[in-house]
Amino acid sequence: MIGEGRLKQLHQLLEGYSHEELVWINGYLSGIVANRNTNGHEAKQAVKKINLVFGTETGNSKRLATQLAGVAKKKGVHVKLADLSQYRLADLAKEDYFFVVISTQGEGEPPIPAKKFYDHLQESTLSLPGLKYSVLALGDSSYPLFCKTGEEVDAKLEQFGGRRVVPLQKCDVDYEEDAAIWFDKVLAIVDQQTAATPEPVSVKPIEKKATGKKYYQGEILNNINLNDRGSNKQTYHIEIGTDEQLAYEPGDTIGIVPANRKEVVDKIITLTGVDPSLEVTTTKVTAAVRELLTYNLNICYLLTSTVKKYATITAQEIPDTRMDLVDLLRIYPVKNTDQFIEVLKLLMPIAPRLYSVSSSPVSHGENEVHITVARNQFLAQDEQRFGLCSEFLGDQPVGTAISFYVHKDKHFKLPAADKDVIMIGPGTGVAPFRAFLAHRDATGAAGRNWFFFGEQYFLTDFLYQSEMQQYVQTGVLTNIDLAFSRDQPEKIYVQHRVLEKATELYQWINNGAYIFISGTKDPMSKDVEAALLQIIAQEGKKTNEDARQYLDQLEKEGRYEKDVY
Repeated sequence: MIGEGRLKQLHQLLEGYSHEELVWINGYLSGIVANRNTNGHEAKQAVKKINLVFGTETGNSKRLATQLAGVAKKKGVHVKLADLSQYRLADLAKEDYFFVVISTQGEGEPPIPAKKFYDHLQESTLSLPGLKYSVLALGDSSYPLFCKTGEEVDAKLEQFGGRRVVPLQKCDVDYEEDAAIWFDKVLAIVDQQTAATPEPVSVKPIEKKATGKKYYQGEILNNINLNDRGSNKQTYHIEIGTDEQLAYEPGDTIGIVPANRKEVVDKIITLTGVDPSLEVTTTKVTAAVRELLTYNLNICYLLTSTVKKYATITAQEIPDTRMDLVDLLRIYPVKNTDQFIEVLKLLMPIAPRLYSVSSSPVSHGENEVHITVARNQFLAQDEQRFGLCSEFLGDQPVGTAISFYVHKDKHFKLPAADKDVIMIGPGTGVAPFRAFLAHRDATGAAGRNWFFFGEQYFLTDFLYQSEMQQYVQTGVLTNIDLAFSRDQPEKIYVQHRVLEKATELYQWINNGAYIFISGTKDPMSKDVEAALLQIIAQEGKKTNEDARQYLDQLEKEGRYEKDVY
């Protein structure tokens, strides 16, 4: 209806027009009304709005999602960016456009911060008929359960009634190009489906580009235990030489696929009575049983899902647990060789282990790479056990042939030569910083370097001590602070040394220094980050919230990087 005032204005406006003119005006207004209506409703341009969530443990998913959100905003799309660790699960049923960037960790597991969201999908029965979604899954194709978390999230959203508007995109370690293609498809869908008169959109599946890894054939040139006699630890400095030039930089890692121990393989063959020369075909390879058990199949710390399949094959009740194959066979033996062959076919391939390089091509040569490996020790079934790859590498004599590939890291990299660098790396966290310092020394970088290192005892556990002392003497290391936790009654760790140098450290940071943390994720990296936040709040006269924002901004600028495990 039209108000009396506006109706009066209309009558006044039309006074004096002839009949023919009024007919023309009537047709003109009818045309305007027709153009403003679609199926009886006024056509309005819908607001382009999406939800972009990420699940991350190492920071790649967060970094990528943040970049994609920036791309969307430049194209006029409103983005609600959220970390799955903080996502309200009750909101999922209310979402319209919902896009997920999520990584896969370890043995096909979700990132710890995203576990609550992941478990909610696995354990709930949801109804999501209005959800339009797509998933970008990050992973490493060297591992058998490549992008498993992303696959499972994608499948669950579809199962609950969501409509997949762009196919699942699985990305390998070089994910930038595939991610950009996926997001272009996402924005195209959003653009067309939020138009006034949307048309059905046909989206072609995104083709995966070939991403074969370059494997190098090398030989162990040196294998030295860096810990002195009396140490509780064994940490190996291993040098690997190749005939061809290596393409790597400080900050990268190398991937090595270890072999299983001969005595363990022999024990499995004895327990099962299988012919070790019998050829068996698995999903990946055909080889003799002994070769499969030694070089191809994972027999250590089997997944609970694998143990469940073993229980089905052997018709035994086995609790939900993880254990080595040899223990499984000893406690819950197979009935015959045929059962064991079935078991062999369900085992996963041996996954590669990644080690930070502790060398620089400009300092140590382009045909050589160094790694720093701590022998991992633990008790299982009341027996002393060692990590598969760390024991494998520690036992290899000089001259042993070894195959490996380079895993590029685009973010954990030295800044420009004139920038200051703060490095915090206790234990084997020293590895990338040995590479950083060697590189800066060889290139004559002008930026200052500050290194925080920690271990148990000064006398037995100061890794690369002579090199670090040399760097101090030559001025490559401006500052070095050491934390040897067992040299005094109270335990002192690197985070305590960081706090002790709060004022100077904040000056470095505020003047543009880059911060790098390397080593164990929990608790070391979390404790160090808490110390940094305390320093920023204290020295910068900031609230805790402002300190958090300050550190987050450093991360966005690439001035705060972590290589933790």
